[in-house]
Amino acid sequence: MASTSDHPGEQAADDPIRLIAIRDTALSVDEVFRAVGDSAAGGSTLFVGTVRNHDGGADVERLGYSCHPSAEAEMRRIAEKVVAEYPVRALAAVHRVGDLEVGDIAVVVAVSCPHRGEAFAASRKLIDDLKHEVPIWKHQKFSDGTEEWVGAC
Repeated sequence: MASTSDHPGEQAADDPIRLIAIRDTALSVDEVFRAVGDSAAGGSTLFVGTVRNHDGGADVERLGYSCHPSAEAEMRRIAEKVVAEYPVRALAAVHRVGDLEVGDIAVVVAVSCPHRGEAFAASRKLIDDLKHEVPIWKHQKFSDGTEEWVGAC
């Protein structure tokens, strides 16, 4: 059996960042999952973030996402950090902006790695860093008529 260093499938791909986007239209889970298909990957993870009907004890009716013009470049920078830290075969991340209703998909990320543990860890790092570092803001509208802005995703 070949050692890890002798088998290219055990290492990161040369260009694993397959899809990075900010969109004002509905997101496709299938598109993101297809983007991370790789025959050398033994594990692929997919995270789908949706608009929930509550936050902080209040009922959410709808929300809107807006972003800074640098948001997509920041997503790519974070993806590059994840690729540098994990043996990523393929990575994709798409975030929605605009008005969304409860149940709508707000963000989809996917990662493929040689093994499942690496895929889980890389995916978790990707979504957590996107949430904390990308300049995307959420404007929540509650059923009682109040509103709230929430920073970074």
